[in-house]
Amino acid sequence: MDVVLECYSLTDAFPKDERFGLTQQLRRAVVSIPSNIAEGKGRGTTGAYLNHLSIAAGSIAEVDTQMELAKKLNYVDASAVEPLILKLEEIGRMISGLKRSLEGRANS
Repeated sequence: MDVVLECYSLTDAFPKDERFGLTQQLRRAVVSIPSNIAEGKGRGTTGAYLNHLSIAAGSIAEVDTQMELAKKLNYVDASAVEPLILKLEEIGRMISGLKRSLEGRANS
């Protein structure tokens, strides 16, 4: 959730003509991360949880790519993005670990 808030804050500084472009894409992708984790958990089956964790991981890659584009377009300074990228990497590692744990249980 903190990553969502941080991303919203960063995108506030994007050009106003990007409001329905990259800003909206980034915000949707970053909101998708905790949303898919929660939805997968709420489905009540390991298979559904694993599927939604994979979607969340894909959203992390999407946010990372879009932030790289924002840096190249000079919408945001690289030093402002770095803490967000580090948090996304950490969340990605946590999702990978959770997936491995769930897969281990499913195969037992």
